[in-house]
Amino acid sequence: MFENITTYLQNADIFSLPMLTILISVGFIVGFVNTVAGSATAITYMLFMAMGMPISVANATSRVGVMLQFTTSSIMFKRKGLLNFSEAFKIAVPVMIGSLFGAEFAAKINQHIFEIVLAIFLVVMIFFMFYDAKMFISGQPQKKQQRFTVIKWIAFLFIGFYGGFTHIGVGILIIFASVMLIGMNILEANAIKQFAVMLYTPMALIVFAIHGQIIWEVGLIYSIGNVAGAVVGTKTTIRFGGNFIRWCVVAIIVIFIGQLILKNI
Repeated sequence: MFENITTYLQNADIFSLPMLTILISVGFIVGFVNTVAGSATAITYMLFMAMGMPISVANATSRVGVMLQFTTSSIMFKRKGLLNFSEAFKIAVPVMIGSLFGAEFAAKINQHIFEIVLAIFLVVMIFFMFYDAKMFISGQPQKKQQRFTVIKWIAFLFIGFYGGFTHIGVGILIIFASVMLIGMNILEANAIKQFAVMLYTPMALIVFAIHGQIIWEVGLIYSIGNVAGAVVGTKTTIRFGGNFIRWCVVAIIVIFIGQLILKNI
């Protein structure tokens, strides 16, 4: 059965109605989940690789939808007064710089080691989300008044490096660091995540384009669903608030860790 599906995906015209439906539908699901939590880009990788793309090309092509999706959600969060540009730029700049090096790195090697490190880090994140749930929901006002130190800058630089390397899980890392290091609540951190990803993704796209790893027509069709999912996901997070996001993030982390374990056994 799976062989038949893979054969169809590899040989079908991407402009046919079934393929348009598949690409846009998957894009919608990924756009929604990435907005409320993160890590759904793994679904995109699976689809694109089933279509016959190498992992490097799947990674690069997915960024087209990512850029448009997070641009949409950033605009919506800003209009609702949940996105502070001053704080967002402090985080986004080191993330952008790190993404350039990460994307170049991704164009040349596989991501096995990064996946193992990320899985370990996500386990730690789940612990903190349950250990101090109030911190994630309400934030830490005293930390917001503190300076954006070199240590914090370096932390977001490394997150950007990882984000340039692979988009999977970077949103969750940005949320976690924004809560733990900056003192934001999880809803504010989620808005920051949208903005940071929106700014660093073009940097990664440029690198991938130079290496000729983007299939633009697939990326643009897929991005239609991404944008629609971002709209619905943003409205959902604003309506249901921080605790809803926290549980969504936990659920996605558990699924993602399970996927990584199975993949690397």
